[in-house]
Amino acid sequence: MANKELKNQEKLQQEKVEERVSKVEKFFNDNKKTIWGCLCAILLVGIGILAYNNFVRQPKIKEAQAQTFAAEEVFRNGEYELALKGDGNFLGFEQLVSEYGSAAGEAVYFYAGVCELQLGNWQNAIDYLQKYNGSDDILATRAIFAQAKAYEGLEDFQKALELYEKAARKSDNAFAAEYLQKAGEMAEALGQSDKALAFYKEIKDQYPATVQGMSIDKYISRIESAK
Repeated sequence: MANKELKNQEKLQQEKVEERVSKVEKFFNDNKKTIWGCLCAILLVGIGILAYNNFVRQPKIKEAQAQTFAAEEVFRNGEYELALKGDGNFLGFEQLVSEYGSAAGEAVYFYAGVCELQLGNWQNAIDYLQKYNGSDDILATRAIFAQAKAYEGLEDFQKALELYEKAARKSDNAFAAEYLQKAGEMAEALGQSDKALAFYKEIKDQYPATVQGMSIDKYISRIESAK
């Protein structure tokens, strides 16, 4: 009896499987033109993407990266206006961003922003630096720090304070002392002496061997003596 019931169940399962297969076959036969059309479209899109990447995007990236070399060299020499604008013989970062965007590498936004910062063009600096989206942690932190300096230039000390502190919390190296000191200075400018003191003491405790750490006592003494 049990064997007969088991065989009946197996037969029922087999019938269900055959029914599903039959429905799939019928669906395919009824819609094979549409299905093949979709598969061909997907294949063509894939070929198009591959062709664009190999014959358009990659050559453009190589061209852009070659163009950035001269601008980076001038930047390292501290010639910020020349690095930003170029001289007709090479493209400056302004043109590189305009013509190539991130194809020239995310760093072009950082360089352009720092150039504008050095030239005192605060809002232009912020606009470029906010577009930087590179994966280099140190450069990303420096971009935040540079934005803070630009906001300081605009006398938006609260925003500058927020960004200096953000840079400090993002950094785990000696640069953090520089960021903390600037955060303390902004806090003082805003009349937040206790917050400034906390930043300065953090430098003294965590980064005593840095340039900022070696001279931070005078900042601490100035605030404590004023209380």
